[in-house]
Amino acid sequence: MRLVIIGAGFAGMYAALSAARLREIQGVTPDQLEIALVAPEPTLVVRPRLYEPKPETLTAPLLDVLEAIDVTYVQGIAEAVDTKSSMVKIATAKGTKKTLSYDRLVVTTGSRLFRPNIPGLAEHGFSVDSLEDAITLDKHLHGLARRPATNGRDTVVVAGGGFTGIEAATEMPARLRDILGASASTRVIIVDRNKEIAPDMGAGPRPVIEDALRKLGVETRLGAGVASLDEAGVTLSSGEHIETETVIWAAGIRAAPLTAQIPGERDNFGRLLVDRCLQVSSVQDVFAAGDAARAACDDDGNYALMSCQHATRMGAFAGNNAAAELLGLATRPYHQKGYVTCLDLGGAGALFTRGWEREVTMVGDVAKRTKQEINTVWIYPPKAERAAALASADPERATDVTGFL
Repeated sequence: MRLVIIGAGFAGMYAALSAARLREIQGVTPDQLEIALVAPEPTLVVRPRLYEPKPETLTAPLLDVLEAIDVTYVQGIAEAVDTKSSMVKIATAKGTKKTLSYDRLVVTTGSRLFRPNIPGLAEHGFSVDSLEDAITLDKHLHGLARRPATNGRDTVVVAGGGFTGIEAATEMPARLRDILGASASTRVIIVDRNKEIAPDMGAGPRPVIEDALRKLGVETRLGAGVASLDEAGVTLSSGEHIETETVIWAAGIRAAPLTAQIPGERDNFGRLLVDRCLQVSSVQDVFAAGDAARAACDDDGNYALMSCQHATRMGAFAGNNAAAELLGLATRPYHQKGYVTCLDLGGAGALFTRGWEREVTMVGDVAKRTKQEINTVWIYPPKAERAAALASADPERATDVTGFL
């Protein structure tokens, strides 16, 4: 029997760990149940941190962890899934093609930044969506120091006033000072079509965010979108033109394209609709987790968000359940009633909320210390020690935030 997992992000990593954990508990050997993880590199990109400087350091190796728990790593890009023949078609790094059969499949292909067809966006826009994008932006920012301080060199426009946009914008003043010097007349401007900043965060946290933006000197242009970009800057739907050499697009994400090859219903983000055990509702033998799946967290109408907090726990349940079906065991309904958010606010600290109502419980330096612990400890892979790694993937304990509730 073979269980195949596509993707080495937070959901994929924990799907592999959890499936291997159940295999170990049941005394099943890797020869009896092979667990294979397909990804371009055996590396976890710490995507929630890509707004920070030195993005090239924001990865964590997975090969030693996978070897410690007897998970087979298959290097390549999953290009196609044939659910009728239960096959995954893979493009290898050497340019060859191969296929991999499966008895159960877990789709954890994550998400991609949504880039609308705005004139000039593809040619002149930057992002912090992927490791490559973040490195490109970082190199561009350092290159600004070699340019004359004209034509908006010292101005950065961030398109998107949601979680990612706010973290990128509030980190930017310090990054620009480090690169251009303290005397540079830097500007950071957030542009968002909504009339209020952080629309998804709600009214409770908003005053904290607005205060942080004022402290950092971050400007906003709300109720306006990006109409076009060119070498001279960005033009807004309001007609305003802002001279800048740096526009960071942070305005929405969609499920990765591979999910479109799985027969079944999807939501507006392209996520596959799954049942409570994270099985794709219309396809036998296929599970989905993380940003690839729209999953109910509880019986109160709350659904998993496209975040590593939800992806980790979803991955643990999906891996466990896919392995459980192959071993003739009962599956476990995914549930994630506990929910917290921790928004980095750069030099103004951070904002910590709890519950779906986002009750503010920590702000400033106290919240910043929690954010740093989350970013540098909690979201990294477990050590490559078999017992500890497998223990970390208990679905009932993965991403347990009850200590904050």
